[in-house]
Amino acid sequence: MKVAKSLLLSSAAGLIALGGAQAADLPVKAKAVEYVKICSLYGPGFYYIPGTDTCMKLGGYTRAWMEVGNNNMGLNPDYGAGGAGNRFANGYTWRARQSVDIDTRTATEYGTVRTFAQIIFQWTTGTYSGLGNGSTVYQSIGGVSAPNNANPGAVAGGTVGVWFAFIQFAGFTIGEAISQFSTPWGEYPGNYIELPGSSSWQPVNQFTYTADLGQGVALSFSAQDQAPSTQAGLWNVSAASAAGIATGTYGGNDFANTIAPDLIAMLRVDQAWGLFQASVAAHDNHAAYYGGTELTGHPDDKWGWAGQLALSVKNLPTGPGDSINVSGVYANGASRYVFNQNMVSVFARYGNTSLAGAYQSVGIAGVSDSVFVTGAGQQLTTTFGMNGAFNHNWDPHWASSIFGGVGGVRYNSTAKSYICGAFVANLALSSGAAGCNPDFNYAIVGTKTSWTPVKGLTFLAELDYSRLHQNFASGSTVVLPAQSGIGKPAGLYQLRDQDSFGLQLVVNRTF
Repeated sequence: MKVAKSLLLSSAAGLIALGGAQAADLPVKAKAVEYVKICSLYGPGFYYIPGTDTCMKLGGYTRAWMEVGNNNMGLNPDYGAGGAGNRFANGYTWRARQSVDIDTRTATEYGTVRTFAQIIFQWTTGTYSGLGNGSTVYQSIGGVSAPNNANPGAVAGGTVGVWFAFIQFAGFTIGEAISQFSTPWGEYPGNYIELPGSSSWQPVNQFTYTADLGQGVALSFSAQDQAPSTQAGLWNVSAASAAGIATGTYGGNDFANTIAPDLIAMLRVDQAWGLFQASVAAHDNHAAYYGGTELTGHPDDKWGWAGQLALSVKNLPTGPGDSINVSGVYANGASRYVFNQNMVSVFARYGNTSLAGAYQSVGIAGVSDSVFVTGAGQQLTTTFGMNGAFNHNWDPHWASSIFGGVGGVRYNSTAKSYICGAFVANLALSSGAAGCNPDFNYAIVGTKTSWTPVKGLTFLAELDYSRLHQNFASGSTVVLPAQSGIGKPAGLYQLRDQDSFGLQLVVNRTF
């Protein structure tokens, strides 16, 4: 019996051991794969980031476009090499851009937490500048360091920019976003050219609170960075030079570093019929020193302001999706709210002349926030303007716009005496102080037609005409110094109004 019992126990132990070995060899059940899930809370294109309750959307666009007969993008040839109208003016300027947009949103007990970033990769044709000795050097556009002109292709590295980077939470917007002063369309009511008469669409660092009052009504209060987005120029006319005035710069640009942000208030009504907006801004003009050191003293700060009214009308009887967008701005000491930051603030456009003894004609003009001379206070510059567009859809694939914008610059009598003194002393203005008036108007009109053969892909062409209208006495002349960079010789030039044209050809793919 003992022997039989021992054999039974041994057999059982062997079976248990064998069973354990076989169980160890069986495959373990795999963990379920966590697939990316669609997030329907915030519209199409959002997905949950795996392992989180945050939804993300990736998007952007690829764009290639050309400016014909221009050295710049989105601006008519009214300054620099483009304004020279000679062999230093580009027959075309080409740009390619890739935008990457990242939008994240998370639902919380305080409402949605949102972040948004837009990163830009861009390459733009550069331009050659004269050295005054029969040779030239290649200069890039957009901040890329240029190689010597023996190897211009090395500039193909392009530029990188962060255009948006903000957080939104419980009514607050913090970071780089569109200014609360701007309309939703910024300076683009129906165009690609930069128009006077509105503030920029370009984002700016800000701290903003927006109260949603219901029924599409919102009220925002904002403190935003003023450097350099809302700074046009603080001209120390005591530092004016002939070379500077020839380009429309009427003094040394004498900004001190930042001390106060711009303060913005905005009321917007956004409903099915369209949009109404009223915006106001306060802008501190904070100048540096009269001379090279703090011992020379400085002018006191002087606050400027700007106000804007804007209107968009939708559901027009002309067709589905048609719209009219208009805005108007008036500013004193805050000129970038009229001549937006994407526009130049100095103009020098050359043309023909029939005046005996004059080499050519030229239109010279400059936009500033204030002007002053050593020992005196700031004189604020008044600017005003408006722009608008009518946008029409011919069918689901073809659309056209007609648009225009005009801006005006006015200097008070004291500012004019400073600027005109510099004109007479540096450029030998023939009509003297009596015939000197640096006030001017600048206007652009144009039309654009686009074709969208498939969703997200658009081809368009835009034609623009600009006019620079001066107020110097008729027949006035100036003596300009040689400008080697654009090949202009020293000599006598007639001051008069100037015209220019621009043509843009664009291909854009949005995803």
